[in-house]
Amino acid sequence: MLTKPIQKDQQSWYANYFNHITRLIVIVVLTAIAIEVYRYLLSDIISGRSHFIAFIVLWLFSAYIVLPRVNRFISRLYLPNYFLGRARTGDGLLGDPINLAIYGNKNELINAMEKSGWKLADQLTLMSSIKITYSAIRGVNYPHAPVSSLFLFNRKQSFAFEKDIDDNPRKRHHVRLWDTPEKWWLPGGYQVQWLGAATFDKNIGLSLFTGQITHKIDANVDQERDFVLQTLRISHATSSITIVKHFTSSYHARSGGGDIIHTDGALPFIDLKKS
Repeated sequence: MLTKPIQKDQQSWYANYFNHITRLIVIVVLTAIAIEVYRYLLSDIISGRSHFIAFIVLWLFSAYIVLPRVNRFISRLYLPNYFLGRARTGDGLLGDPINLAIYGNKNELINAMEKSGWKLADQLTLMSSIKITYSAIRGVNYPHAPVSSLFLFNRKQSFAFEKDIDDNPRKRHHVRLWDTPEKWWLPGGYQVQWLGAATFDKNIGLSLFTGQITHKIDANVDQERDFVLQTLRISHATSSITIVKHFTSSYHARSGGGDIIHTDGALPFIDLKKS
């Protein structure tokens, strides 16, 4: 009677062991390649043979190939794979705080946000990435500019909404939203259909952890959370909002891009269902 469960456990153990070995091999190979690339590029920079080009290649190689993979490997070792009240970056780093909880179906959510003046962000693709880069450099209006992917429940946001500032995508209010898994409960026995992370993009800069070009967010994430609530109240797009104070401990931390953030730990529960 116990044979099948034991076999499944053994298969699962072997699969995990194989995955760990594979990741380790990838890291070793990548490290060896990185050492050679750095040795070649640094020698060029020091000698002055191709100073500018070598520096750009070094930055691109480090920011978009080496450091993301190193962060992803290390974060798997110390970050547990369950809900922590934070989204995660594609590199596995802790990202924006989860500061919105919403009752309602997809259509109710989209209607409520659009009624409150929010624009649905485009999906992140090669073309939309080129468009937002051009818009940010030239200061051209792009009200549906995409946002970078953050992950919750091991998947990226279902969609995002934004409000730009002065018709410039460098500064904008925005909120990412994830639908929660079926029969999943928040701490304290709360069950909602959507969780959101609202932050304010204040400028364009470089990630502290990878050096990638990214938006820099304002430290006061509670202010952006309250701004979302204000727009919903003003437009009468919600039937009720209940604030649960100290849902998490208040804390100071850093976002996935290395920006300082702080929160009082309160979580608003937004009911979009009309009674």
